[in-house]
Amino acid sequence: MSARKRKAPDSMEQACMLCRRAEADPDICGHKLEKRGLCAHVFCLYFANELFQQRVAEVGLIGFLPGDIRRTVKRAAQKHCFVCGESGAAITCHETGCDRSFHLPCAVEGGCVTQILHQYRSFCWEHRPEQAVEAAPEENTTCLICLDPVGDRKSYHAMVCPACKHAWFHRGCIQGQAACAGISCFQCPLCRDKELFLLEMLTMGIRIPFRPWQLLLCCSCAAEGTHRRCSYLRNSTASWECDSCAGLGTDLDAPTLDFAFLFSYSGCARDTVWFLSWCRRRRIIQRSRRCGVNEKGFSDD
Repeated sequence: MSARKRKAPDSMEQACMLCRRAEADPDICGHKLEKRGLCAHVFCLYFANELFQQRVAEVGLIGFLPGDIRRTVKRAAQKHCFVCGESGAAITCHETGCDRSFHLPCAVEGGCVTQILHQYRSFCWEHRPEQAVEAAPEENTTCLICLDPVGDRKSYHAMVCPACKHAWFHRGCIQGQAACAGISCFQCPLCRDKELFLLEMLTMGIRIPFRPWQLLLCCSCAAEGTHRRCSYLRNSTASWECDSCAGLGTDLDAPTLDFAFLFSYSGCARDTVWFLSWCRRRRIIQRSRRCGVNEKGFSDD
């Protein structure tokens, strides 16, 4: 069995009960949950056949009961993935009468589409939705994201913006952009359309996380920006200055770093020590000291 399919038996990392992978693309499968002998990727749970989430998220794995998960795993053991040929395929095509089943990590290789709209639905290569927009790439058209050729027509792997019909990109490339941008910032990389583009990408199975990013531009040059959470900024911080502009002698009205938030976010002392070391390299602590905040998160007053 290839390393792509499953981790070696001597690995200490536990495999997902539903897809049988210890490692999988988090953009496709979501993060892995482990609790009391149960282990599963978030989206493997949501897309699995006849597995329903309870209203109380604290029960089992985010609301999926242990008994229900084990029964689903038992049923899946009788089905083989039409992509890799292995047993344990817990997801079946939503089309009535189609019995093609697959593992979630095999979806892209098999040309499958998994949708998160009003409900979770999965489709095999034969019954998956296709882009209805009338468009074809011109000769030598490249992906706007990776700049590699997209081919000579629309396909599962080559997609186009339904609004401008000129933005072409690979499925994997736009999935990566969606994972970084989140649903509030995701848009066509060319025409910046959001409404049509977002609905089309969701229909085509692009996973777009609900991540309400808050972006602050440098108050001096406006050429660089940071997400409030990425730079550990408190909610009350209204302005931010990039490293290039915030040199020695630059006065700031408020500390750029919220150490109280840092400690609550890191979760352990080891992560905090690492972050403080990173801050020293980035000169953030030096600027915070000028505002009366020391490394322990307390005012010097």
